[in-house]
Amino acid sequence: MSEVLVLSRADIARLMRPADYLRAVDEAFRAGDRVQAPPPMHIEAIGGAFHAKGAAMLGDRPLAALKLNGNFPDNPARGLPTIQGAILLCDATNGAVLAIMDSIEITLKRTAAATALAAHHLARPEASVLAICGCGDQARAQVEALAAWFRFERGFAWDKAPERATAFAAEMQAAHGFAFERAASLRAATRDAEIIVTCTTARAPFLDVEHVAPGAFIAAVGADNPHKVEIAPALMARAKVVVDVLDQCAIMGDLRHAIAAGAMTAADVHADLAAIVTGAKLGRERNDEIVVFDSTGTAIQDVASAALVYERAAKHGGCKRVQLA
Repeated sequence: MSEVLVLSRADIARLMRPADYLRAVDEAFRAGDRVQAPPPMHIEAIGGAFHAKGAAMLGDRPLAALKLNGNFPDNPARGLPTIQGAILLCDATNGAVLAIMDSIEITLKRTAAATALAAHHLARPEASVLAICGCGDQARAQVEALAAWFRFERGFAWDKAPERATAFAAEMQAAHGFAFERAASLRAATRDAEIIVTCTTARAPFLDVEHVAPGAFIAAVGADNPHKVEIAPALMARAKVVVDVLDQCAIMGDLRHAIAAGAMTAADVHADLAAIVTGAKLGRERNDEIVVFDSTGTAIQDVASAALVYERAAKHGGCKRVQLA
């Protein structure tokens, strides 16, 4: 049996850049019928839950990946990450285990890459004002990915903990070179923003019609299980809605809650991101339309990203190798 690569978060950060994740995610959404991705598994736990997502990409180098993530919202108070876990990458022709890798770095960066990819197609290209709702690690990755595509002039940070938003705004301004400040209220953060990212652990909707200006693009990132929700059903009904995976969003995204409230149906969704990226469906059609990207995170993003990590690690070396049997 061949050796298995074991990659830490630091290993992955050394090997990958935001542009690499964008390349991987774009490839994943263009893969079409070369991808096999069953529905995710949700496992309730004490104070949190586990999510298992798997997919196979059956292209030139057939690979399969399975990710198990724990999501425990109270972990920061314990000095632990909210989300942590591992990805198992395997050869899809013979089942051989190729790599075991940290999932934190990949989950953060591939999620942000999907936002940037969606914004490239769905936001106004001249967008210069950014609002971030929820100022944790995912928010940092989101700003990094979006700042590579857009020339922002101002950024606003909003969080239920104002001191966290203050520190985040200062950090982002220093890192990315444009004005960033803590907003005094949610509406102050989002009303003039052309790109809005919600990446919270909210279990009740907070972003509503009155918080959003015509023409805004909203990436709703936080609702990655059936209990979480960020976008009010009325705003979902008002917007053009694009999803990462329709069936998945209907059971665990902001779409789920809009459907449950009777504000819209699955048939009201404009398109999935794959159709937008490949040109099968049009993206933004009017300058004043509000567009919501319901991003629940799909395993095809994980397998595409993990495959590129593995390719880089095998080429450059410096990572631990073990024999499992």
